[in-house]
Amino acid sequence: MQRVHRFRVWPDVSLSLLVQLRSLALRTRPLSTLCFLLWSLTIATELSASEQEDCEQLLLTGQYQACIQASALAIEKKAYGSEWPLLKAQAEFAVGQYAEAQQTINAGLKRYSWSLPLRYLAWQIYHLNNEHEAADAFLNSIHELASRSAWRYTDADSLVALGQASLQRGMDPGQVLETFFDRAIQEYPDQRAAWLASGNLALAKHDYALANETFTAGLKQVPKDPDLLFGLSQALARSDSQRAAVLAAEVLEINPRHIPARMMQVGQLIDSEQYEAAKTELNQILSINPHLASAWASLAAIAHFENRPSDETAYYWQALCHHDQNPHVDYLIGKTLSEHYRFSEGATYQKQALEKEEKYLPARIQLAQDQLRLGQEISGWEHAQQAHNQDGYDTTIFNLLELKDQLAQFRTLEDDSFIIRMEAREAAIYGEQVKALLHEAKQSLCQKYGLKLNQKITVEIFPDPDDFAVRTFGMPAVSGYLGVCFGKVITANSPASQADHPANWQSVLWHEFCHVVTLELTHNKMPRWISEGISVYEERQKNTFWGETMTPQYREMILQGETTPISQLSSAFMNPKSSLHIQFAYYQSSMVVEYLVRNFGLETVRKILVDLQAGIPINVAIERRTKILGELEEEYAVWLKQQALDFAPQADWSEQDLRPLLNDDTKRFDDWIREHPDHFRGLMAYATILSEENRTAELETTLKKLVEIYPVYTGADNAAQQLAQLYQNQKRFAEEQQILEEHARINPDALEVYQRLIELYQQQEDWSAVYQTARLAHAVNPMNQDSQLSLATACTRLDRRQEAIQAYRAILALDPHNKAEIHYQIARLLKSENQQQAKRHTLIALEQAPRFRAAHLLLLELTTENTTPRSQRN
Repeated sequence: MQRVHRFRVWPDVSLSLLVQLRSLALRTRPLSTLCFLLWSLTIATELSASEQEDCEQLLLTGQYQACIQASALAIEKKAYGSEWPLLKAQAEFAVGQYAEAQQTINAGLKRYSWSLPLRYLAWQIYHLNNEHEAADAFLNSIHELASRSAWRYTDADSLVALGQASLQRGMDPGQVLETFFDRAIQEYPDQRAAWLASGNLALAKHDYALANETFTAGLKQVPKDPDLLFGLSQALARSDSQRAAVLAAEVLEINPRHIPARMMQVGQLIDSEQYEAAKTELNQILSINPHLASAWASLAAIAHFENRPSDETAYYWQALCHHDQNPHVDYLIGKTLSEHYRFSEGATYQKQALEKEEKYLPARIQLAQDQLRLGQEISGWEHAQQAHNQDGYDTTIFNLLELKDQLAQFRTLEDDSFIIRMEAREAAIYGEQVKALLHEAKQSLCQKYGLKLNQKITVEIFPDPDDFAVRTFGMPAVSGYLGVCFGKVITANSPASQADHPANWQSVLWHEFCHVVTLELTHNKMPRWISEGISVYEERQKNTFWGETMTPQYREMILQGETTPISQLSSAFMNPKSSLHIQFAYYQSSMVVEYLVRNFGLETVRKILVDLQAGIPINVAIERRTKILGELEEEYAVWLKQQALDFAPQADWSEQDLRPLLNDDTKRFDDWIREHPDHFRGLMAYATILSEENRTAELETTLKKLVEIYPVYTGADNAAQQLAQLYQNQKRFAEEQQILEEHARINPDALEVYQRLIELYQQQEDWSAVYQTARLAHAVNPMNQDSQLSLATACTRLDRRQEAIQAYRAILALDPHNKAEIHYQIARLLKSENQQQAKRHTLIALEQAPRFRAAHLLLLELTTENTTPRSQRN
């Protein structure tokens, strides 16, 4: 489903102001007024314009004290223009001189009482001096002035100030864009303020595509503007993280003291759990502005993660000391906690934010998401609806409520342990298998880790990847995730959402339920790396070939020193260079867990989880339960390197430049292979050439060699499947079957292999093998009609009646071409135990195929049995 936004008009819009502004846009300004203004200001403008531009550049490049001095000198010399006190107050604002900024604003308004930008800045400054009533009076005065003299406020800065004030008063964002920001952009395209305001509004409403478009267009008009560059970086952060990072670096080159860009760096350090580095950066930011609320809020969040509650409280009140009713402080702390899966604590902060300001939309949106992730669905959806009623423009809430309508159509499978929501068709096909697997995971993993899980766990499986992304991340078009666990809630993509290459849904759910166990044990107080590491490790314990295992790429990365130290492993999940690197982060984490279990026992891992629940940092917990972290890291690195060296030991992994061989004649490659008979990458490239040249005998030898030296390779270009295809083409079916069976054993996602094996087993009427292989296929894609039909047939032949009935019903849910045959088969299976249901399915079969002779005979048989006296029945 494509999600689109529709603007909505709010009832409390100042209609008189809108009418005046619209009418001004349609008629020429009074000529006499314009002439008078131009005549009286021309000389002053000529003298001060270049000086103002120089001063503004000082502000934009972070030279705040120089900007203060230059603007103060201009004010002292009585230079005309409200821009001077505005520049001075903005620079004072940037360095935390809030009292001085208020004095500057007051002095400026004595001379330029009509200035809306000054009044809007006054609203911000007065709040930061805890003069809230006076601040609100400034906000109200903006609209009063504009309503009395709308003709005066048609310059870009005034339109932007009017728009920003209107947003604070609750005007519909769509109206603000159209009436103020868009108009300012159209009439003054070279003015940065309107571009910045419009782009930031799109960011605030999570409309990143619109923000990208706006900031890109703005930079064409105002190149190298650091604020516009930073806005574009934020807009691209989710879709193009590498370019976003380049833009952020460019911002700091222009303005090394750009606080939003530096705070973004702090956020990235906190996300990767590099708390000491984050604190160092925050101290540098506080040297620029010692009263910056967001910096103190970030320190409070870090103190929470480090289990320093007294410091958390002290930093919290420091963040509020200049604006004791600032809801953004609670919102920022809570959002940071929620991003680390501390949803309960995060929700508490959002509630505090709403106590300070009931209509603070970001807090209500975050609270809705937190509660939905906690399984508190009634209150979560209520907050989502309230947020939408308050602002129909926010895309996160719009998408969430669209999703709610989709979820209402899902089927719910509920028992004492789970609430499972699935699309109705998928629930009919494999819902019971999902339930059975989850119960198995609960029994196995809860017992293993000593968790008594009394609360129901919610599991939602989505056939639409956008629905999954909205439920999980609050926005569509987020790819790369199979499932996510929040603690008491699991969300997952179904096989139907994964196109032609679905992953094994059983391994996904096993992985995610393991998160339930570890997050519940630690009360969500665990770093990402150990959470993911235990889940991947437990996948491998369930099935040797589930989860991440060693690959040639991982081997090379380990031997080249690309591993991340244990103490910094969570950072490996942040801004990875490629999808390979994120998968490598999962693998590394799981190998740390495996190393701990092998050398210190599973009980040690359980004790580490207990320490985490108590709030002990992970590195301290590891040292308490094992040994000095530095020693552990060194010993682990040696062990992991040995794992890499021992990987596929028969293969030659030496570095070789194959490019000349690929571009040269085949004879030279033949000679090279004789010199390097076990070189894995060389043999793979050689096999490709042999296939292209149709040298089948040599190709067979080469593929066999590849399977021999690296038998567990499961990449898309693996030699086993190539060899099986070669055997199939040559009608050497026994050899084909053997190689496919070997490959099926090690590749849990090999759907094509399973399907081909089913064909071979059916030809041999080996129904037990058909049954086992069809079940493996269903663990990858249960929506395949052919494998469901094979399963149904095998179950019938093996007298697995209930499973056969279930398989045929699954086929009906898949809307088969020959429904009459399926209903007939179900009727035959039901005949001995439920004749009424058997008769019903027979009649449906005849309704769809009136000349279906076998169904007529079955109906006659059922009718005869029903009319035969009970005493005469066998």
